[in-house]
Amino acid sequence: MRKTIIALSVLGFGIAGLTEVSAPTPAGAQEVKGPKITWRMSLWGKRRAFTEAPEYTAKIISEKTGGNFNIKLYYGQQLSKSKENLDGISVGAFEMASFCAAYHPGKNQPLNVLDLPFLPIPNLNVQRKVHDAIYNHPSSQKALAKWNAKIYMSMMLPQYEYMGRGKPPSSVADFKGKRLRALGGMGRAAKAIGAIPTTMPASETYTALQRGTVDAIGFPYTYTFAAYKLDEISDWYTTNMSLGSVNCPIVFNVDSYNALPAQYKKLLEDVKDGSYAAQAAAYAAKDKINVEKWAKNPKLTAVKIPEDQMANFRKIAGEPLWNDWVKENEGKIPARELLDIVLKTAKGG
Repeated sequence: MRKTIIALSVLGFGIAGLTEVSAPTPAGAQEVKGPKITWRMSLWGKRRAFTEAPEYTAKIISEKTGGNFNIKLYYGQQLSKSKENLDGISVGAFEMASFCAAYHPGKNQPLNVLDLPFLPIPNLNVQRKVHDAIYNHPSSQKALAKWNAKIYMSMMLPQYEYMGRGKPPSSVADFKGKRLRALGGMGRAAKAIGAIPTTMPASETYTALQRGTVDAIGFPYTYTFAAYKLDEISDWYTTNMSLGSVNCPIVFNVDSYNALPAQYKKLLEDVKDGSYAAQAAAYAAKDKINVEKWAKNPKLTAVKIPEDQMANFRKIAGEPLWNDWVKENEGKIPARELLDIVLKTAKGG
């Protein structure tokens, strides 16, 4: 149906990470000594493949500290609205959160380079390297410091596709005039083909599509469509557009992180590989289930846009839009340097 990138990504993270998922520290075996500390992490939606990284992090950290260091995950925007997680971190309302940079681009401009459309990032393994390179750049750290935030890791998302209602598109031209949920640089790409982009949190997409506020939703293929039950109300979905992705880092409140003992800070670093592997494995498993399920649904049409049209779409909405972003941001942030880092890291990945 489409070339999957997820299975390759799982392999890219390494067998060691997957082994750690299946063989965690036995219950009660305390490997890391330390004080009793409880952190709260603000999330939205329900537990899903996207959140398997923090789920794994919380599980392993609790096990390795004998329950002394606990990270409690709060779903459904219990602690904060998804667009306000960074604000909550800044005032210490909770110690840990995830946010998507495209939800409020003005708050974290250097990170927005990762949201540009059609970046040459073929799999999650390369994506991790690219995200790390940008997150570790001084300009990114400076931008997040204004919010008293320290980036921990990326909650990575696969390439985006569209799922929508109404007559299935058969060409790029058919998207002209359509109202699309398209975040970040993908919104710029939507404008380039005459579509009307809008930004909304994932939690609002089902209602927007159901009520006809938008014609289609841009989401990571395939798990997010199913996670938010869009496949239950949609008529079609694309399989080969690979529009790009958005970056959604996990951040710590700086004061809370600084107060951790050194052994807990080291443990947070040590579990990263396993957390990334758990997330990639979850994506692969959900892809398999969803692709098989959707293929059997006569009401849901899989759309493959002709490759010559996609090549032209990438030509007009790829590098030209990258350069536009650089021009808009040069002087405010080292935009050209950040873009060059993305491209160089992706090429060497």
